[in-house]
Amino acid sequence: MPDADGRWTVEDHLRGAPVEYVELYRAVEAAIHACGPVIVSPSKTTITFKGSRRGFVGARPTRRGVRGYLDLTRSLVGDRRILSSSPYTGRLHVNQYRLTTLADLDDTFISWLQEAYRVGQGDHLHG
Repeated sequence: MPDADGRWTVEDHLRGAPVEYVELYRAVEAAIHACGPVIVSPSKTTITFKGSRRGFVGARPTRRGVRGYLDLTRSLVGDRRILSSSPYTGRLHVNQYRLTTLADLDDTFISWLQEAYRVGQGDHLHG
């Protein structure tokens, strides 16, 4: 539930979620913060992490795992964690994902977070 001013918080998204997926969300959150400075922007639908130029990743615990999106310059279709991918702008694809275990947060997924972080910093605009 949003606060008295109608703003959503990270805690609103965590409340009532299965403990294992809250823990998995916290691991994803830590991996995102390890990429560099971010602004955390919770809304009704997700928790968005923003770089200096734009939001680049979203995450939230659900009853079936941690769901979110990665904004990348490419599609990640073909990996079992990727639910869908679609062009978002002329340069970007939004890749919807679901993680269900801590093992899903592997080196490959971490590299995608790092790649998305660079999109959040606007690196995709200089190439």
